Amino acid sequence: MQQILEQLVYFGFFQSLLLIFIFIVSLKTRNQINEFLLILIVILTIGLFGKVLHSVDLFDRSFKLMAMSEFSALLFGPTIFLFIQSTLFKEKFTKASLQHYVPGIVYSIFIAGYFIIPSREYQIERNKSIDLMTVIYWCHAIGLVVNILYWIKAYKGFQKFSNSFKNESSFVPHIRFVHHFLIVTGFCMLIWLVLFITNFLGFPMIERTARPYIWIILTFVILFISYYMMLKPEVLKSIPDVKVKKYHQSKLTHEDLDRLKLALEKLMLEKKPYLNAKLLKTELAQMLGVHGPELSRLLNENIGMNFFEYVNYYRIKEFVDLAKSEKGKRLTFFGLAQEAGFNSKTTFNKSFKSLMGVSPSAYFNQKQ
Repeated sequence: MQQILEQLVYFGFFQSLLLIFIFIVSLKTRNQINEFLLILIVILTIGLFGKVLHSVDLFDRSFKLMAMSEFSALLFGPTIFLFIQSTLFKEKFTKASLQHYVPGIVYSIFIAGYFIIPSREYQIERNKSIDLMTVIYWCHAIGLVVNILYWIKAYKGFQKFSNSFKNESSFVPHIRFVHHFLIVTGFCMLIWLVLFITNFLGFPMIERTARPYIWIILTFVILFISYYMMLKPEVLKSIPDVKVKKYHQSKLTHEDLDRLKLALEKLMLEKKPYLNAKLLKTELAQMLGVHGPELSRLLNENIGMNFFEYVNYYRIKEFVDLAKSEKGKRLTFFGLAQEAGFNSKTTFNKSFKSLMGVSPSAYFNQKQ
């Protein structure tokens, strides 16, 4: 098993080097790949480098070689967070981004000064007064806390985007990939936490045996994502750049809102903008002759729906009308839903059940 693990480490290391090489020599790849994803690959390479040196039996498998892998320990969480912010909120790498790496830099300086630079003789003397395993235990604890906190920040950012997007868009963007990425990396950190607790409870061998496998899982997750992004970079680039604006400064009176409500209903019935599967709130506001924040106020205060719910309400009505027509006899439910403006089967089913209380099939069975 140990030999298989070492082979996987070699494979992961050389794959990460290959990805970095492709990035360096390919202008197209440089323009397509997310910069924080590249940082994740570099972090993986640094972490795997020490493990590779240790595995090939250099310097009698010196503990210092394994300690080199710790340089990357506190960098995963911050980079995952920045990757999510960059992907969803279009935030670029700036000088302010560097502050998230301060804990990792301080930690790396400590690792170098405590485990790598001192001579073996000095470390042996020091370990007589300071228990080595206690220091290692606290290093793991710090790494775990920092990475989990940043993962939580990343997941909250994802939830914020998902919730706010429904106020700006009539469709669900293709962010399932990002969600799965967060779930898998979060699962790795959960396992890391469980192993840490088992160590704390007096079962250190379980943690030491299983820890390398967590590294391998995380490595292949990020390498897979990197390959995927190189092959299909449009997946993340297709996420619209939506700027959420508040409407607290709106000067519309209640009479204005009532007038706009009637105008909006007329617009939806006559021009059917909801048939545009990629309809954004800014586009509908422009058609109505108002600003986005004013349309938000109209929807929230006078109609009681957010933009996503309102547009899909009309799509459901359109779907029901189409299903009763001759076209409804020739197309499937999802085919009709696409005709009505939906671009996702999941969104259609959820919207229909939310509005009608039952699934599409159950609804039409009741009508028969």
